[in-house]
Amino acid sequence: MTELTPPAKRPANPRFSSGPCAKIPGFSLDMLADAPLGRSHRAAVGKAKLKEAIDLTREVLGVPAEYRIGIVPASDTGAMEMAMWSLLGARPVEMLAWESFGEGWVTDVVKQLKLDAKVRIAPYGQIVNFAEVDFDRDVVFTWNGTTSGIRLPNGDAIPADRQGLTICDATSAAFAMDLPWDKLDATTFSWQKVLGGEGAHGVIILSPRAVERLESYNPAWPLPKIFRLTSKGKLIEGIFQGETINTPSMLANEDYLVALKWAKSVGGLKGLIARSEANAKVIQDFCAQNPWIANLAEDPATASTTSVCLKFTDPRITDGEAFAKAVAKRIEKAGAGFDLGAYRDAPPGLRIWCGSTVETTDVQALMPWIAHAFAAEIAAL
Repeated sequence: MTELTPPAKRPANPRFSSGPCAKIPGFSLDMLADAPLGRSHRAAVGKAKLKEAIDLTREVLGVPAEYRIGIVPASDTGAMEMAMWSLLGARPVEMLAWESFGEGWVTDVVKQLKLDAKVRIAPYGQIVNFAEVDFDRDVVFTWNGTTSGIRLPNGDAIPADRQGLTICDATSAAFAMDLPWDKLDATTFSWQKVLGGEGAHGVIILSPRAVERLESYNPAWPLPKIFRLTSKGKLIEGIFQGETINTPSMLANEDYLVALKWAKSVGGLKGLIARSEANAKVIQDFCAQNPWIANLAEDPATASTTSVCLKFTDPRITDGEAFAKAVAKRIEKAGAGFDLGAYRDAPPGLRIWCGSTVETTDVQALMPWIAHAFAAEIAAL
């Protein structure tokens, strides 16, 4: 067998994990020196830092002034559970899923909350037909399927005069995609995704309609303290002013602040979106030039620009899972790309994070390594 010559250049930053994601360019721990470590998060300095994070989130994402933004425990999972447990049950529910995390929300609503929900699930590579969705129900969905690489292209199918609430898991979309706030009532994300922040904290954004629901509806089930957004029938406004439900990490919050300020320096939301789209286009062009690899998304309009999922299409491959794992392992061993394997529940292939903290030059440098690893594994068959 002829020995294949590996590419001469590696990505400067080979971190392409879809969560936790790459830190902002030029990151160093020295940037966190202003974190008020050893101080109470309820002291003036702690509350000011948390409030600054909320205010900068609003500024960068363009969240309307009348929407509430809160920092909550347990990453995006905690924020989504808080939204579902607190808001659902007042109206009929429709659950939409096109990847594993969305299916997880279906499980929670149907089996844990035991609601008789209408469930629509699309297979990997596809998205549900939003034209068939009844938005007079409360509708729960992920904007971008992190494990499938399938996203909602826009919010056009969500009616402005809907009767139900929309509850949106936007964890791998926020800061990289244009979210239409007028179409979203409860939106959640974690800053460990697109801004590369440290894990464990979530963000929940509530529209006035969501707040009205919270203040007028009491769920039939007990709410753990960690999920409670109201007291005596009124919204706990302190949560949305920096008074968190449980103890936050001031170090992680400082890291988020650093990332938000970096986001402003690269052009705010427009700049962040442009960076992510440029990264995804590199892979799109690579797939167009190589017939043995393709985007998992069947419709290009639904292809994610953050968690880009790929499949190998060469007919010589008989064990897709083993082949994809071997390719990812070969690239990682060379130090050219880490954490490139598809999610465990997803079809075999590669998953490349193209969020806004990733440099386009690094994505460009990764492509020859994918071609090299593919050729090497094909030769070994």
